[in-house]
Amino acid sequence: MATINFLYRSNKDKSNLNLRLLYRKNGIDYVIGGVSKIEVSKEYWSKYHNSKRISDIDTKNLQTEVNNKISELENYILNQFENTIEDTNKDWLKRTINEYYNPTPVETIPNELVNYFEYFKDRKKSEITESTEKKYNTIKALLKKFETSTNKKFLIKDVNENFKKAFEDFCNKNQYSHNTIARALRSIKTICKHAQHNGIEVSHQLDGLKAKYKETDNVYLTFEDLNKIETIEPSKLTESLNNAKDWLIISCYTGQRVSDFMNFTKDQIRIEDGKHLLEFTQKKTTKNMTIPIHKKVLEILEKRNGHFPKPISDQKYNDYIKKVCEIAELNEIVKGGKKTETAPESKVYRKEVKEFQKWELVTSHIGRRSFASNFYGTIPTTFLIYITGHTTEKMFLKYVGKSNKDIALELTKYF
Repeated sequence: MATINFLYRSNKDKSNLNLRLLYRKNGIDYVIGGVSKIEVSKEYWSKYHNSKRISDIDTKNLQTEVNNKISELENYILNQFENTIEDTNKDWLKRTINEYYNPTPVETIPNELVNYFEYFKDRKKSEITESTEKKYNTIKALLKKFETSTNKKFLIKDVNENFKKAFEDFCNKNQYSHNTIARALRSIKTICKHAQHNGIEVSHQLDGLKAKYKETDNVYLTFEDLNKIETIEPSKLTESLNNAKDWLIISCYTGQRVSDFMNFTKDQIRIEDGKHLLEFTQKKTTKNMTIPIHKKVLEILEKRNGHFPKPISDQKYNDYIKKVCEIAELNEIVKGGKKTETAPESKVYRKEVKEFQKWELVTSHIGRRSFASNFYGTIPTTFLIYITGHTTEKMFLKYVGKSNKDIALELTKYF
């Protein structure tokens, strides 16, 4: 059993009350002293605090206020005392009093869908990459537009079959592609499952929500296309286009993301047993990579005195390589997705799937797809997956732009 006494121990006219914690343990009596933040006057404490008859209303109110403060602090300390497994001493009492006046803020977990995105990103900030965070920001912005259109703030628990249908209808009306909608719904479900793990109520229909991707045509540059690019008449290219052309060839023979190959430098190259190796860390996966350098890449380095081309922004790279491929006359008609303006001068762009000339579909990702497609069936898949850095063969095969018939015909040479 423990008790607490409050005392006025100062010679000043006004001061904070001291307190003493008294308790018995193993037959021994203990007294621990501390200082509260309850400030009173010396006159009040000596004349009025314990008085039963106070006629002045202000003094009576002060007595009630001080008693409430004393009671709350006393209850907190005694409760902590009963539940502690630590040795109670002066430091413990000082820390307990400080915790009472400076409590650790209670974390508030949002239950609104849009707001939970920020909470999720904050909890996952050490795990998600910059590109993944960008993806979640895009989906969050799409959800805000959806909420505006419905004039409703959706809670985590509102994500059910009705939500899915309404969201799909909104996205279809605004000409978003099927896979964009599927990707958004999968991410929304991930957000909700994370919220559920943190005790937020979710719909009983959440687990049953499915969003399937449609198979898309993977456009890639064949070896014949690459030869056309390599043999472009130099006079047809500006310095910037020639720089981008070399990066494009490098990407098609290294299989790396633009965020990685655009940062290649000669210092990352080492020679072992006469073989040139490139060592770097993938930005997205943080994997340390060592890959062999293809002779086509070595040819570019040789003409550039051992240096890689000049780094440029992703946007400029995308613009330049389209122009390079147009000059190379990659005019084959192929089916693929391309962002187009929904209406003249609308400045609203959506991916449109139809037939285009191949050069129109060239983006920074085509090098990675071209590497996977051109060497699939020639280099063992295990090695290709290592070079591209994919986590599974299933993910890797999504990058292979060949049809089942093309792959079957190539595999006949092994039979």
